This record gives sequence, C-alpha cells and structure tokens, in this order.
Amino acid sequence: MTAFVLLLVCLLLGVGAARYAQPPIGLAQAINWWVINIALPALILELIPTLHFDPHLWLLIVSQWLVFAGAFVLLRAIGRRSGWSDGRIGALTLVCGLGNTSFLGYPMIAALRGQDGLALAVVADQLGCFIMLALGGVIVAVIYGGATAHPREIARRVLLFPAFLALLAGVVIGLLGGWPAMAGDILHRIGQTLTPLALFSVGLRLRLHLTRDQIVPAAIGLSWKLLLAPLLVFALGYVCGAQGLLLTVAVLQAGMAPMISAAILADQHHLEPPLANTVLGLGILLSLATVPLTNLLL
Repeated sequence: MTAFVLLLVCLLLGVGAARYAQPPIGLAQAINWWVINIALPALILELIPTLHFDPHLWLLIVSQWLVFAGAFVLLRAIGRRSGWSDGRIGALTLVCGLGNTSFLGYPMIAALRGQDGLALAVVADQLGCFIMLALGGVIVAVIYGGATAHPREIARRVLLFPAFLALLAGVVIGLLGGWPAMAGDILHRIGQTLTPLALFSVGLRLRLHLTRDQIVPAAIGLSWKLLLAPLLVFALGYVCGAQGLLLTVAVLQAGMAPMISAAILADQHHLEPPLANTVLGLGILLSLATVPLTNLLL
C-alpha cells in the first residue's frame, strides 16, 4: 500500500509544482537526465548480480520481450496506416511496450500473490523488462527520434546506453560473487531516487486531458498494454503447458501499467512527450483496476 501512496504523492507533487510553484525552466529535463543516466543504472547494478536464472522460468522473461515486440509491430502497422508521426509511434511503442514491472509490479504482485509471486515478478522485471528497456527501448528511441537509423549508429547508441552498460557490468559482478556490502548499499540508495524523481518529473508535464487526435492512439496503446498483451501471454503460456503461479505472474506482469522510465526516454528523444506522459498517468490509474481484475479471472 505504501508503494501506491508514494506513486500518487510524487505524481501529485509534480502536478502541484507545475501549477503553483513556477519551477525553473529545464527542471524536468534535468531530473530526467539523473533518472536515465544515474538512478536507473544504479538500480540495475544493484539487482542484476543477485539474480540466478532458472530455465524453467523462461515464460516470465520471454513474455516481456513479446509484449515489447507486439507493441512495436502493432503500433507501427496502425500508425503507418493512420498517418501518425514518427514521434507518436515511438512514444506509444515505448510506454505501451515496456511495463511498470518493478515500482508498481512488485507491490501489486506481493499483495495479490504473496512472497512466492514476488520472487517470480523480479525475474520478469530484471531479465525481461529491463533488458528490453536497455536494448529495444533505445533502438526505438533512435529510430523514431529522428537520429540516423544506420545499423552502426543504432549499435553505438545501444552499447553506450547507461542502462545497457550497467546490465553488462551487473552480469560480470554477479559472476565474480556480487558487490561488497558498502557498494551494494550505496547503489541501493542511489537507485531508490528513481521512483520519486521520475514520477515528480512526469507530474510536472502531466496532462490528463487528451487532444481530439490523441484519444484514439492513446486508447489503442493502452488497450494493447492492459488487455491484449496479458491475453496473448496467457495464450502462449497455456499452449506451452505453463500453469499455476508461474503463468499467473507472467500474465499479471505483462498487463502492468506503462514504465515510468519509458516515458522519460520518450521525453529525452522528443517523442511526443505530452502524449507519453498522459498515457503513463492514465495507464497507472487504469491498472489499479485491470490488474486485480485479471488476477481474479486467473
């Protein structure tokens, strides 16, 4: 419950600051720089070395990749046919392809499915969603952000993306036995700044009213993220024989709200930030109803 309250408080603080406090110009961009380049890599460096992969848990990981790939294909096809701008397609692909599988996912899974479910949720988040952020997220940002889409340029952006570098370093540190206690504590404290600062930044730009031409794209994107994606993951798991808690957690994580860091990545690459932030806010609010409902159906 505390995690939900923190999400809403930080979001509302950003909204209030934007409306009443006259924040300095460029504040949101400065916060976003910290979140993407410092806090997110610190969080990855802290968590990745502690994970141990079990081949039987493949559905948790592949399902997150499938959610992102599905968003990429679906929204590109619809966007091209509907005449959407590259910025709009890129923004929706990021926020509706990457889920809030940690800050929202962890407490919701723990509340709905207990500590055993939480352990599985961590695998889906770290080895599934974070890898897609570090790889697919930056590729989408480069392709739709107006930068040169040459394979060499895309590879350079991916390899130099702080989250990807942290992912590689985390794997190496894990193989070497993990961090010393002090280093782990420092990374933890830095990583914990991600959620409050990211949501405050989103709140600074949040507009819950959509323009007429944004309503349909937002509805399509959220329909994929909150309804169609978890349904697809359920079908995949059912066909492959997955069942019980493993299948349930995979489906619930696939249907989590849009990822906060994805909206910030869209903002940094000028991918229609107003739409990305609004879809993020609406997605968080709607998921508070859709995720528990999905859990009941399972």
